[in-house]
Amino acid sequence: MKAQLKRWLPNPDTIRKARWVRWFGPMLHHPRLWHPSRRGISLGFALGIFLGLLIPVGQMPLAAGAAVLLRANVPIAMASTFVSNPVTFGPLYYLAYQLGVLLVGEDESAPLPPGLDERGAWPDPVQIAAPLENAEQLGFFAASWTRIESMGKPLLVGLSVIAVSGGLLAHVLVNLVWRLSARMAWRRRVRERRKRQALAEAAQLDMESPAGAVAEHQRDLPR
Repeated sequence: MKAQLKRWLPNPDTIRKARWVRWFGPMLHHPRLWHPSRRGISLGFALGIFLGLLIPVGQMPLAAGAAVLLRANVPIAMASTFVSNPVTFGPLYYLAYQLGVLLVGEDESAPLPPGLDERGAWPDPVQIAAPLENAEQLGFFAASWTRIESMGKPLLVGLSVIAVSGGLLAHVLVNLVWRLSARMAWRRRVRERRKRQALAEAAQLDMESPAGAVAEHQRDLPR
């Protein structure tokens, strides 16, 4: 399981050199950030999916920063933000908006969130992921907050519910899969050990039998 994860995860050296994580400095060298432990991976999945579902753009730097602060697996946190992408933006935002309307109602006078041309219509993923016009002047964090505010109350509430639910579910599922995998590996080792013991006992019984003793004696005779 660990070997499979390492094959498709981002390279740790590449992540450390990225300009948006270098300001963490020595904190990036903590071994728990890169070691594939059960806690680190489950927390990394939870953080990445939570931020990936909640924020349409800039999820990877935020996921990396949260993983460093909480000692989660950084590559896992960054990779799992791809749960939201141009393919899933439309269904995700449509479901989130409808869920938000169901929970908090809809303000007809409020402006529509980015990507929604009319209320209840299928969102446009290009408009959702489009950067703000003044993003460079605002800076990353200010632009991210402006983007969140532009979502509107129904969409923001719906995304928050889905993001929290997705993060918690990911954390639970990863822990269950990890424990199941560990248990299956333990049972496999037990079976292999018992098989070796049975073969050794059978060989020992064969040597102790009369036929086995004669064969052993014949092998010891000088030729």
